[in-house]
Amino acid sequence: MEARRKSLLIGINYFGSQHELQGCIQDIMNVRGFLDWVGYPNDERSQVGARTDERQGSYYPNGHNIVAAMDWLVSEPNTACFLHYSGHGGQTRNEDRVTGFDDTLVPVDYETRGQLPSDVLHQHLVSRLHPTSSLFVIMDCCHSGSALELPYVYHSDDDGNVNMIDSLKQGMRLVGAADHLIEGGMRFDSQSLGDARQLLAGATDFFHGLKHMGEQHESGLDSERFSHDYSQEHKFATMFSGCRDDQTSADASISGSHVGAMSWAFLECMKGAGALSYLQVLQRTRQILRSSSYSQVPQLSVGIPEMQLDQPLRI
Repeated sequence: MEARRKSLLIGINYFGSQHELQGCIQDIMNVRGFLDWVGYPNDERSQVGARTDERQGSYYPNGHNIVAAMDWLVSEPNTACFLHYSGHGGQTRNEDRVTGFDDTLVPVDYETRGQLPSDVLHQHLVSRLHPTSSLFVIMDCCHSGSALELPYVYHSDDDGNVNMIDSLKQGMRLVGAADHLIEGGMRFDSQSLGDARQLLAGATDFFHGLKHMGEQHESGLDSERFSHDYSQEHKFATMFSGCRDDQTSADASISGSHVGAMSWAFLECMKGAGALSYLQVLQRTRQILRSSSYSQVPQLSVGIPEMQLDQPLRI
């Protein structure tokens, strides 16, 4: 039996706020056209678009509606599920993580109801995904490298030098900031000591990554460390994210239209002729962004370690 196809498209421009974005609603309109092209149905039973120009009702992208829509997306067996998120991404403190932070999505009501942390996103999208279903996600937002806490991420030698330089700079900034808190004359209260501990934890994680970069001689999937062990779930989930956890994702102006740089690069890549593999999509998306002078480095993470990334992309 052919798999059912469902899609959830979330675009948040944060109208009227000091953090307003310009291209997120346009992103999901462009992605909707792509999904039509690859055969996804667009009726109300199969596609939900949560956008900030829908000012009321269940399609308004506040935290409650986003989580409910995610539950709807993965609610059925034998279903190909597609999620695109374009909006702000953030980070919140989590002392159980080595870095001290969780990646988050930022719903339109984040100032009163908070953000959606990565462990919550994993529970609603991946843990609840039926074993016979698949999930394909594009996260076009800042700090999105592990936004779903998928247990395996692809590392490659071809961007190793870039990651090493960036990690070294960031690690030195974190150590310097922690040193300032400890020796800069601030009082030793619980807040300042806690801040210093978080900064040093982040620096430790960066330098741990540097240590092992030199040991990696082959490209492949590496396990990620989270508060929970998801390695036994074995869900067919794939995420292309707009950047690493320590990076931001850019807005772009393409032919006079405001769009997210990651969304634009992914769609440009998919316009090419022929079937592309997961790795080819990752590499070409990175190349498109690099050639357009964007510094963000898209990431690829998956739910199963034995996934063959040279197989044709499955959406």
